[in-house]
Amino acid sequence: MLSTNIKEATKVAHQNLEKQVVLKLKSIRNNADYADLLKHFYAYFSHIEETIKPYITESILPDYAERRNSAYIKADILELGSEISDLPDTTVPKIENAVQALGALYVLEGSIMGGSIIVKMLEKGGVNQGISFFSGYGEATGKMWGNFIAVLNAQARTEEEEKQAINAANQTFEHFAQVFEKEKINTV
Repeated sequence: MLSTNIKEATKVAHQNLEKQVVLKLKSIRNNADYADLLKHFYAYFSHIEETIKPYITESILPDYAERRNSAYIKADILELGSEISDLPDTTVPKIENAVQALGALYVLEGSIMGGSIIVKMLEKGGVNQGISFFSGYGEATGKMWGNFIAVLNAQARTEEEEKQAINAANQTFEHFAQVFEKEKINTV
C-alpha cells in the first residue's frame, strides 16, 4: 500500500526537514520571529501549490478546495502584523501528473499531523496568535488525513506510479528543507 511505503521511503528526508523546522521554532522569541517562520512555509507552500494545481482536480480529490493551504499561512502572517514580503527563494520538484502531485501533497497534508505539537511549542514561548495554519482541521484532522490517504492509495495503481509518488514526496521534503538551509548559509 502506497501510504505505508511512502512513509518508510521518505523517513530520512522527512526527518531532515523536521530538524530544520524545529531549529527555527526553537529560535522564536516573539511574533516577528514566528512571522518569519511562517514566511518560509508560505513561500514554499504557495509555490508547490501552484505546481500541483493543474493535476489535483475535484474528480481526484473532491475535498481539495476545503483543505488547508497557503491562504491560511498568509492570514496568520498578517494577523501577526507582518507582511508578505522578504520571502525566501524556493525551488520545487518537477510535477507532471496527478500521482506526482499527490506525492507532493502528501508532504503538505502530513504537516497537519505535527501542527498541534508546533502550536504547543509556540504557546510555551508566549506566541498564541497566527496559529490557524498549524491548528489544521481541528477535530476533523484524522478524518481529513484518512480521506487523503484513501485517495493517495487509490491513485497509485502500478509499481511505477508508486515510485513516482514516492520520488515526488522525497523531492518535496528536500526542496522544502532547502528553504531553511539557504537561510543558514545566508546568515553565516
